Amino acid sequence: MWERERERGRRERERGKEGKKERKKRRGKKEMGRRDLKDDDSGDHEHSEEHELQREMADQDKTQSTARRKAVTPGAGEHPLQYNYTFWYSRRTPSRPANTQSYEQNIKQIGTVASVEQFWKFYSHLVRPGDLMGHSDFHLFKEGIKPMWEDEANKNGGKWIIRLRKGLASRFWENIILAMLGEQFMVGEEICGVVVSIRFQEDIISVWNKTASDQATTARIRDTLRRVLNLPPSTIMEYKTHTDSIKDNSSFRNTKITV
Repeated sequence: MWERERERGRRERERGKEGKKERKKRRGKKEMGRRDLKDDDSGDHEHSEEHELQREMADQDKTQSTARRKAVTPGAGEHPLQYNYTFWYSRRTPSRPANTQSYEQNIKQIGTVASVEQFWKFYSHLVRPGDLMGHSDFHLFKEGIKPMWEDEANKNGGKWIIRLRKGLASRFWENIILAMLGEQFMVGEEICGVVVSIRFQEDIISVWNKTASDQATTARIRDTLRRVLNLPPSTIMEYKTHTDSIKDNSSFRNTKITV
């Protein structure tokens, strides 16, 4: 079922890409009519890409705003997920100091899904993590859990961290969220959500769980991550409790390293 829906989602994504290219082409023609063609600004491309991402996120937010006001349930004939899941997006300027209030204001809920079909329909229209720019994050968490250290479901937990070289984030992100939605971790309600963090020199996948002190559960999550992502035995994995993150106001510094 997952593979069939995955293929359908990929076809929708390809159609979406073609539509996006056509829209960009039309917008480009309009902009050229308004702009001096001799004006060569090296920052135009980056600004255009960032504007395109903001436009897409705004469009997705509009289409999901009505659904967020009422309970999201599987449609007739759809395959329900064990839990509803909510997508979030955040982006910040690295030079600005982060705090709980600014982070909460900066994180944006973009949609909730309740079935396999709803997930692929929504996911196929999201920007791939590898195409994000700057200091950006996608989060997929169980409905009702905010991707914040201080959330009631997260405050006693922590996260496994895997650092990736550039170019791998999109594939690893898809594999890890399918493992979570497909309940492959086999740890009951322990999994809170997963995050992909796009940074300038590396990308990071993290899996959040409820109980940092439960060593047997955290070990099972680690081993499942190795299997699902087909990681070499020598891969370095890191764990950090959310209590420690609150203390040093950092997600990825001062972690405990496991090989």
